[in-house]
Amino acid sequence: NVCYCSQCRRQTGAPMPSFATYPDEQFELLSGAPATYRSSSFAVRQFCATCGSSLFWRRDGARELDIFLGTMDRPGDLPPPSFQLWTVHRVPWLPAIPGATDYRGAKTTT
Repeated sequence: NVCYCSQCRRQTGAPMPSFATYPDEQFELLSGAPATYRSSSFAVRQFCATCGSSLFWRRDGARELDIFLGTMDRPGDLPPPSFQLWTVHRVPWLPAIPGATDYRGAKTTT
């Protein structure tokens, strides 16, 4: 999935940050502890404290984790995005992703 919001773009340095969402019970961090940045009143962003790579986004109280695909060894093994968030902020030279549901804002809005 992808997000075009200004916070995701700034965190990753990309115009179209992509991520996969996993339930907490399906994820295990094998080493280290990520640094945490509170980017809003409802979520935190986490990054590698050693190299600075963007890693995760988590909504407060959620039992799932959004993992930025650039941190994965084989992101091409994942299915294509099923939705796009904050499309109102998509840069005009990026086309919509075929088959993905567009949300002009957060996933609760269309």
